[in-house]
Amino acid sequence: MKLLAKLLIGMVVLFALIGISIYVFVQKFENSYNQTDSSDPAYVEKNQSVEEFIGTIAETARQLSAENDLYASVMIAQATLESEYGQSGLGSSPNNNLFGIKGKYKNDSVKLETSEDDGTGKMTTVMADFRKYPSYEDSLKDYVRLLRNGLSWNKQYYTGVFKSNTKTFKDATKHLTGSYATDSKYNKKLNKLIAEYDLTQYDKPVKSKKTIKVEDGDSLMLIAKAYDVKVTSIKQWNQLNSDNIEAGQQLNIYQ
Repeated sequence: MKLLAKLLIGMVVLFALIGISIYVFVQKFENSYNQTDSSDPAYVEKNQSVEEFIGTIAETARQLSAENDLYASVMIAQATLESEYGQSGLGSSPNNNLFGIKGKYKNDSVKLETSEDDGTGKMTTVMADFRKYPSYEDSLKDYVRLLRNGLSWNKQYYTGVFKSNTKTFKDATKHLTGSYATDSKYNKKLNKLIAEYDLTQYDKPVKSKKTIKVEDGDSLMLIAKAYDVKVTSIKQWNQLNSDNIEAGQQLNIYQ
Protein backbone atom coordinates (compact mmCIF):
# COMPACT_ATOMS: atom_id res chain seq x y z
CA MET A 1 0.00 0.00 0.00
CA LYS A 2 2.82 2.35 0.91
CA LEU A 3 4.52 1.61 -2.42
CA LEU A 4 1.29 2.28 -4.32
CA ALA A 5 0.78 5.53 -2.46
CA LYS A 6 4.30 6.64 -3.33
CA LEU A 7 3.71 5.76 -6.99
CA LEU A 8 0.45 7.73 -7.05
CA ILE A 9 2.11 10.75 -5.45
CA GLY A 10 4.97 10.51 -7.92
CA MET A 11 2.56 10.42 -10.86
CA VAL A 12 0.65 13.44 -9.54
CA VAL A 13 3.88 15.41 -9.17
CA LEU A 14 5.01 14.34 -12.66
CA PHE A 15 1.74 15.41 -14.30
CA ALA A 16 1.83 18.69 -12.38
CA LEU A 17 5.33 19.41 -13.67
CA ILE A 18 4.29 18.54 -17.22
CA GLY A 19 1.26 20.84 -16.92
CA ILE A 20 3.40 23.71 -15.67
CA SER A 21 5.90 23.22 -18.49
CA ILE A 22 3.13 23.22 -21.11
CA TYR A 23 1.62 26.40 -19.61
CA VAL A 24 4.97 28.22 -19.63
CA PHE A 25 5.60 27.17 -23.22
CA VAL A 26 2.17 28.38 -24.36
CA GLN A 27 2.60 31.71 -22.60
CA LYS A 28 5.99 32.26 -24.19
CA PHE A 29 4.58 31.36 -27.60
CA GLU A 30 1.62 33.73 -27.23
CA ASN A 31 3.80 36.56 -26.04
CA SER A 32 6.18 36.02 -28.93
CA TYR A 33 3.30 35.82 -31.41
CA ASN A 34 1.54 38.96 -30.15
CA GLN A 35 4.65 41.09 -29.73
CA THR A 36 4.95 43.92 -32.27
CA ASP A 37 8.27 44.52 -33.95
CA SER A 38 9.53 47.91 -32.72
CA SER A 39 11.35 48.40 -36.02
CA ASP A 40 8.02 48.43 -37.85
CA PRO A 41 7.16 52.06 -38.84
CA ALA A 42 3.52 51.46 -37.92
CA TYR A 43 4.60 50.44 -34.42
CA VAL A 44 6.68 53.59 -33.94
CA GLU A 45 3.86 55.76 -35.22
CA LYS A 46 1.31 54.16 -32.91
CA ASN A 47 3.47 54.90 -29.89
CA GLN A 48 4.53 58.46 -30.63
CA SER A 49 3.86 61.30 -28.21
CA VAL A 50 1.70 64.31 -29.04
CA GLU A 51 4.86 66.44 -29.26
CA GLU A 52 6.53 63.96 -31.56
CA PHE A 53 3.51 64.05 -33.88
CA ILE A 54 3.38 67.85 -33.85
CA GLY A 55 7.08 67.93 -34.67
CA THR A 56 6.51 65.88 -37.84
CA ILE A 57 4.11 68.44 -39.33
CA ALA A 58 4.87 71.76 -37.62
CA GLU A 59 7.39 73.27 -40.05
CA THR A 60 5.37 72.27 -43.10
CA ALA A 61 2.29 73.79 -41.45
CA ARG A 62 4.24 76.97 -40.63
CA GLN A 63 5.33 77.38 -44.26
CA LEU A 64 1.95 76.56 -45.83
CA SER A 65 0.11 78.86 -43.43
CA ALA A 66 2.44 81.79 -44.04
CA GLU A 67 1.96 81.39 -47.78
CA ASN A 68 -1.82 81.10 -47.60
CA ASP A 69 -2.99 83.63 -44.97
CA LEU A 70 -3.82 80.92 -42.43
CA TYR A 71 -2.98 80.15 -38.79
CA ALA A 72 -0.46 77.34 -38.44
CA SER A 73 -1.58 76.95 -34.82
CA VAL A 74 -5.12 76.14 -35.95
CA MET A 75 -3.91 73.81 -38.70
CA ILE A 76 -1.72 71.83 -36.29
CA ALA A 77 -4.43 71.73 -33.62
CA GLN A 78 -6.97 70.43 -36.13
CA ALA A 79 -4.57 67.77 -37.38
CA THR A 80 -3.82 66.72 -33.80
CA LEU A 81 -7.49 66.54 -32.83
CA GLU A 82 -8.88 64.99 -36.01
CA SER A 83 -6.18 62.31 -36.31
CA GLU A 84 -5.78 61.68 -32.56
CA TYR A 85 -2.17 62.89 -33.04
CA GLY A 86 -1.59 60.37 -35.80
CA GLN A 87 -2.96 57.42 -33.82
CA SER A 88 -6.36 56.97 -35.50
CA GLY A 89 -6.93 54.51 -38.30
CA LEU A 90 -7.68 57.38 -40.67
CA GLY A 91 -4.81 59.58 -39.55
CA SER A 92 -2.09 56.93 -39.54
CA SER A 93 -0.39 55.13 -42.42
CA PRO A 94 -1.46 54.12 -45.04
CA ASN A 95 -4.36 56.62 -45.01
CA ASN A 96 -2.52 59.72 -43.71
CA ASN A 97 -5.75 61.74 -43.56
CA LEU A 98 -5.01 64.25 -40.79
CA PHE A 99 -8.17 66.34 -41.11
CA GLY A 100 -10.96 63.84 -41.62
CA ILE A 101 -11.65 65.18 -45.11
CA LYS A 102 -14.28 63.12 -46.90
CA GLY A 103 -14.35 62.09 -50.55
CA LYS A 104 -11.48 60.98 -52.77
CA TYR A 105 -7.92 62.22 -53.31
CA LYS A 106 -6.62 61.39 -56.78
CA ASN A 107 -9.33 58.73 -56.99
CA ASP A 108 -8.18 57.09 -53.74
CA SER A 109 -10.30 56.72 -50.60
CA VAL A 110 -11.07 54.54 -47.59
CA LYS A 111 -14.47 53.79 -46.05
CA LEU A 112 -14.65 54.13 -42.26
CA GLU A 113 -17.09 54.74 -39.43
CA THR A 114 -17.32 58.29 -38.11
CA SER A 115 -19.20 60.04 -35.31
CA GLU A 116 -21.11 63.22 -36.05
CA ASP A 117 -22.83 65.77 -33.81
CA ASP A 118 -26.45 66.37 -34.79
CA GLY A 119 -26.12 69.97 -33.60
CA THR A 120 -27.53 69.36 -30.15
CA GLY A 121 -24.49 67.56 -28.74
CA LYS A 122 -25.84 64.08 -29.54
CA MET A 123 -23.37 61.91 -31.47
CA THR A 124 -24.40 59.40 -34.13
CA THR A 125 -22.25 56.87 -36.04
CA VAL A 126 -22.28 56.73 -39.84
CA MET A 127 -20.14 55.17 -42.61
CA ALA A 128 -18.35 57.52 -44.98
CA ASP A 129 -15.64 57.64 -47.67
CA PHE A 130 -12.51 59.54 -46.64
CA ARG A 131 -9.61 60.76 -48.74
CA LYS A 132 -6.45 58.65 -48.66
CA TYR A 133 -3.09 60.42 -49.00
CA PRO A 134 0.43 59.23 -49.88
CA SER A 135 1.88 61.36 -47.05
CA TYR A 136 1.15 63.86 -44.28
CA GLU A 137 2.44 66.64 -46.52
CA ASP A 138 -0.17 65.80 -49.16
CA SER A 139 -2.85 65.88 -46.47
CA LEU A 140 -1.69 69.30 -45.23
CA LYS A 141 -1.60 70.74 -48.75
CA ASP A 142 -5.06 69.40 -49.56
CA TYR A 143 -6.41 70.92 -46.34
CA VAL A 144 -5.01 74.30 -47.40
CA ARG A 145 -6.66 73.98 -50.82
CA LEU A 146 -9.98 73.23 -49.14
CA LEU A 147 -9.83 76.31 -46.90
CA ARG A 148 -8.61 78.60 -49.65
CA ASN A 149 -11.01 77.39 -52.36
CA GLY A 150 -14.07 76.74 -50.20
CA LEU A 151 -16.86 74.43 -51.31
CA SER A 152 -18.28 73.95 -54.80
CA TRP A 153 -21.47 75.76 -53.82
CA ASN A 154 -19.76 78.48 -51.74
CA LYS A 155 -16.19 79.55 -52.56
CA GLN A 156 -16.20 81.93 -49.56
CA TYR A 157 -17.19 79.23 -47.07
CA TYR A 158 -13.93 79.28 -45.10
CA THR A 159 -12.79 82.89 -45.55
CA GLY A 160 -13.64 83.43 -41.88
CA VAL A 161 -10.48 81.52 -40.93
CA PHE A 162 -8.07 83.70 -42.90
CA LYS A 163 -5.64 85.78 -40.86
CA SER A 164 -6.63 88.89 -42.79
CA ASN A 165 -10.28 88.38 -41.76
CA THR A 166 -9.65 87.66 -38.07
CA LYS A 167 -8.07 89.30 -35.03
CA THR A 168 -6.77 86.12 -33.37
CA PHE A 169 -6.71 82.37 -33.92
CA LYS A 170 -9.78 82.11 -31.68
CA ASP A 171 -11.87 83.85 -34.34
CA ALA A 172 -10.72 81.17 -36.79
CA THR A 173 -11.53 78.24 -34.48
CA LYS A 174 -14.95 79.77 -33.79
CA HIS A 175 -15.64 79.99 -37.52
CA LEU A 176 -14.69 76.33 -37.97
CA THR A 177 -17.23 75.27 -35.35
CA GLY A 178 -20.41 74.34 -37.16
CA SER A 179 -18.80 74.83 -40.59
CA TYR A 180 -15.82 72.48 -40.69
CA ALA A 181 -17.02 70.22 -37.86
CA THR A 182 -20.46 69.49 -36.43
CA ASP A 183 -19.00 69.25 -32.92
CA SER A 184 -20.53 72.16 -30.96
CA LYS A 185 -17.41 72.29 -28.74
CA TYR A 186 -14.92 72.13 -31.61
CA ASN A 187 -13.39 75.57 -31.01
CA LYS A 188 -12.91 74.92 -27.30
CA LYS A 189 -11.07 71.68 -28.04
CA LEU A 190 -8.82 73.40 -30.59
CA ASN A 191 -8.13 76.36 -28.30
CA LYS A 192 -7.13 74.00 -25.50
CA LEU A 193 -4.64 72.18 -27.72
CA ILE A 194 -3.18 75.45 -28.99
CA ALA A 195 -2.63 76.70 -25.44
CA GLU A 196 -1.36 73.41 -24.01
CA TYR A 197 1.23 72.82 -26.74
CA ASP A 198 2.19 76.46 -27.37
CA LEU A 199 1.17 76.21 -31.02
CA THR A 200 0.97 79.98 -31.63
CA GLN A 201 4.78 79.90 -31.99
CA TYR A 202 4.22 78.45 -35.46
CA ASP A 203 2.16 81.47 -36.52
CA LYS A 204 5.41 83.46 -36.65
CA PRO A 205 8.61 82.94 -38.64
CA VAL A 206 11.68 81.45 -36.95
CA LYS A 207 14.05 84.18 -35.76
CA SER A 208 16.96 81.94 -34.90
CA LYS A 209 17.84 78.27 -34.63
CA LYS A 210 20.72 76.73 -32.74
CA THR A 211 21.88 73.22 -31.96
CA ILE A 212 23.06 72.50 -28.42
CA LYS A 213 24.76 69.50 -26.87
CA VAL A 214 23.25 67.90 -23.77
CA GLU A 215 25.65 67.90 -20.82
CA ASP A 216 25.78 65.62 -17.77
CA GLY A 217 23.03 66.57 -15.35
CA ASP A 218 20.94 68.36 -17.97
CA SER A 219 17.18 67.87 -18.18
CA LEU A 220 14.56 69.26 -20.53
CA MET A 221 13.31 71.45 -17.69
CA LEU A 222 16.76 72.98 -17.08
CA ILE A 223 17.37 73.52 -20.80
CA ALA A 224 13.94 75.08 -21.27
CA LYS A 225 14.61 77.47 -18.38
CA ALA A 226 18.06 78.38 -19.69
CA TYR A 227 16.72 79.32 -23.14
CA ASP A 228 13.38 80.71 -21.94
CA VAL A 229 11.31 78.22 -23.92
CA LYS A 230 8.83 75.50 -23.00
CA VAL A 231 9.57 71.81 -22.49
CA THR A 232 6.75 70.87 -24.86
CA SER A 233 8.35 73.05 -27.55
CA ILE A 234 11.75 71.35 -27.20
CA LYS A 235 10.05 67.99 -27.53
CA GLN A 236 8.26 69.15 -30.68
CA TRP A 237 11.35 70.67 -32.29
CA ASN A 238 13.25 67.45 -31.75
CA GLN A 239 10.36 65.00 -32.16
CA LEU A 240 10.99 63.47 -28.75
CA ASN A 241 8.84 60.62 -27.50
CA SER A 242 9.54 61.30 -23.81
CA ASP A 243 11.32 63.65 -21.39
CA ASN A 244 14.40 61.42 -21.33
CA ILE A 245 17.61 62.86 -22.77
CA GLU A 246 21.25 61.71 -22.61
CA ALA A 247 24.60 63.44 -22.33
CA GLY A 248 26.06 64.05 -25.78
CA GLN A 249 22.66 64.19 -27.42
CA GLN A 250 22.08 67.18 -29.73
CA LEU A 251 18.92 69.27 -29.52
CA ASN A 252 17.54 71.99 -31.77
CA ILE A 253 16.38 75.19 -30.09
CA TYR A 254 14.20 77.71 -31.94
CA GLN A 255 13.83 81.29 -30.73
